[in-house]
Amino acid sequence: MKNAAMAERAWTAVVAEDEALLRQALVDRLHEAWPQLRVLAECGDGASALEALAEHKPDVAFLDIRMPGLTGLEVAAALVDTSPRTQVVFVTAYDQYAIDAFEHGAIDYLLKPIEPARLAATVQRLQARGDTGDSAALAALVEKLGNVLPPRHDATPPLTWLTASAGRETRLILVDDVAYFRAADKYTTVVTAEGEALLRTPIRDLLAALDPNVFKQVHRSTIVNLKAIAGVTRDDSGRGTLRLKSRPETLVVSQPFMALFRNM
Repeated sequence: MKNAAMAERAWTAVVAEDEALLRQALVDRLHEAWPQLRVLAECGDGASALEALAEHKPDVAFLDIRMPGLTGLEVAAALVDTSPRTQVVFVTAYDQYAIDAFEHGAIDYLLKPIEPARLAATVQRLQARGDTGDSAALAALVEKLGNVLPPRHDATPPLTWLTASAGRETRLILVDDVAYFRAADKYTTVVTAEGEALLRTPIRDLLAALDPNVFKQVHRSTIVNLKAIAGVTRDDSGRGTLRLKSRPETLVVSQPFMALFRNM
């Protein structure tokens, strides 16, 4: 009776997949396999997924493991703080590694391309588990996946230099010298110890070209160089403030992104 009731009630989800066609295909499959499921947000990158999960706190999160900027693994790790009751289903193209890592776990996964039979089985398991996520199991799996997943072979090397403008001057800026990037309409402001310059690249496109181990998005409009951070403080609302080594101003970390600094 309990499983039947869980299957019939309204469920909610957030779907995060950076490839638009694959994201739409997954949403379409979900509508077919799980009519009671309401998809509250469809996200094309990890940062927007993290914000959507913090806002909606859905029953389920379908997360592509590899996304530009914040990966699905980083988003899942942040759920321990932002939405611990959310169940996670990882979406991956890494067949061998996924099977090995998930074999004895309580967290589900889907292989690309999504097969209807596999999705139907996943839906049944989610409904059987109810509406409570397993934070301990999720944290253990995220750590394991981070250790075993291979690097992307199609990934281009991260940016080393930037060409930006400051008034009539064109500057060549070493990426390692950047303290942070700030969104400025369709452009991006590059901030270094020496000053500011303007880059003709939207911040979302820039994020995909930066080294994800060094640069992290801490707000919808801000990417920070982790090496430039002197300290992190948290206020009563859950938001954070970053103090920089080479700049007098501080940077706001929105509440969903504070989980990224848990171990700093």
